[in-house]
Formats: sequence, structure tokens, C-alpha cells
Amino acid sequence: MVITRPGYRAAAIGIVSAALLIGAFSLGASHPDGSPAEAAADQAAPQPAGRISVTGTGTATGTPNQLVATMGVQVSAGSVSTALDQANRTVSQVTAALSGQGVATADIQTSGLSIYPNYQPNSPVPVSYQVSESLTATLNQISAAGRQIEAAVRAGGNAITVDGVSLNLTDDGPLFAAARESAMRDAHAKAEQFARAAAEPLGQVLSITSATTASPPVFAPNAAASAGSAAVPISPGSQQVSVSVTVVYAA
Repeated sequence: MVITRPGYRAAAIGIVSAALLIGAFSLGASHPDGSPAEAAADQAAPQPAGRISVTGTGTATGTPNQLVATMGVQVSAGSVSTALDQANRTVSQVTAALSGQGVATADIQTSGLSIYPNYQPNSPVPVSYQVSESLTATLNQISAAGRQIEAAVRAGGNAITVDGVSLNLTDDGPLFAAARESAMRDAHAKAEQFARAAAEPLGQVLSITSATTASPPVFAPNAAASAGSAAVPISPGSQQVSVSVTVVYAA
């Protein structure tokens, strides 16, 4: 057994405490914020990589290949049944004329029906009844569309109305594909220009975002339609699609 006197015990405790304080001070002095591990982590942290972000645009133009026509029949008669019979008969004639010109039955659709009375001023008693029926015809052959509309109008006579037409490009996939390629080439050319100006190599693509738009058809004169032609002259014109891409490159 070793017996330590009180005086020697106090001296030993003081020496150990001083050693601990010196060690703690040495560890703290190795990094202004704390531990050596934090200093090593700061030295190993990667620096933020440079980036180049550019926007490229591309367009492509095609010719509409479909025409949608909205037609109506309006008949007025002294009774509802008479007006409805006349309207039904006229619509059937219009439909038959379209079918006779090669329009498929599936492309002729009834789109509206209305029946309402007509009154004299200050009179609650109807003097006649008006029936309106409308249909939508989808014409998938632009070259024949004028002739088909002409036949429908002649079959409907004075009772028929044409409320409007619209031209569509049914297969715009190839156009958008061409526009995307053009937009990517535009973006790459811009990115290379920025990289050369900054004397930095152009890195890999980090992200791509895109937006697409389709412009309404631009109508052009129909040179093929002669003044004496019985068909309604149809000018399909052109339709343009646009693609915008934002590309981020590493630098």
C-alpha cells in the first residue's frame, strides 16, 4: 500500500490539471473555430463548379392538311312541326351532298339544335317558329374541300349558313422534332461562344427545359383556283411551330 501525504497529493493534482489545460489550449489553437477535423473538412470541401445557361430557339413550317367547317340550317314556319320537318330535310340533303363528295360519315357531326318562337311587337302570341340545326364537317382532303363546301351549300339552298372554317395540321410531330433539333443547335452555338469568351472549356449538359408553341395558319393566295371555278377556293397557307430550350452546361 502506498500512502500519499496531503501535501504531495495537492501537488500531483495541480500538475495533472495544468497538463490538461495545455492540451486543450493546443487543440483549440489548431483551428480558429474549433477542432482539427473541422479544418480538414474545410480544406476538402469542393469549390462550386461554373455553369453556362443559354436559351435556344428553333422553328419549322408545314402546310395544314385538314379543314373543319361549321354549317347551319335555319328554317321558319307557322308551326314547330313544319319548321322541324323542313330543317331535318335540308340537313339530310347537306349531309348527302358531303357524303357524295367523299366526306366520311364519321366526319360529319351534329353540333347544335334550337327551336324558338317568333313574336310580333307587343304580342304574346307566336307568329312563327324557327328551327336551327348545325353540323360540323371535318374535311381531310384540302384539295377537295372547296368542292365539298360548294356541294353542301348548293344542297342547303337559302336555308344554309356557314359559320366558320378552321385549318389544322393534324400531324405536327415531325415539325416539332425539326424545331427541337434547330433549338438545340442554336443553344449549343451560343454556349460555345460564351465559353470561348470566358476562356473556359464547355462541359457536359446538366439540364434541358423546353417550351413549344404553334402559330395559327398563315393564309396565302390560292393560285390554283380560277375565277370561273365552281368550287370555293381554299388556300391552306402555312403553319409554324416554335420550340424554345434552356440548356445548362458545366464550365
